[in-house]
Amino acid sequence: MSIKEIQAFSNQALNDPALGEKLKACEKVRDVIALGKEHGYSIIEDLLYPPNEPQFSEAQLSPKMAKALLRA
Repeated sequence: MSIKEIQAFSNQALNDPALGEKLKACEKVRDVIALGKEHGYSIIEDLLYPPNEPQFSEAQLSPKMAKALLRA
């Protein structure tokens, strides 16, 4: 999955409250990847981490995932 696809998944989660809640409930990266796969996305784990630009906001993620994915 390219960064643009991760961004599309993030945008879908913003616009779909049920998906947004499922994303926020994810406590592990593999949970985020599995959720993306359920919704037709193929996420490459390395693209989620810095130094890549974050594609999710802190409000979209659990505190544990925000710390892992949004650290600088």
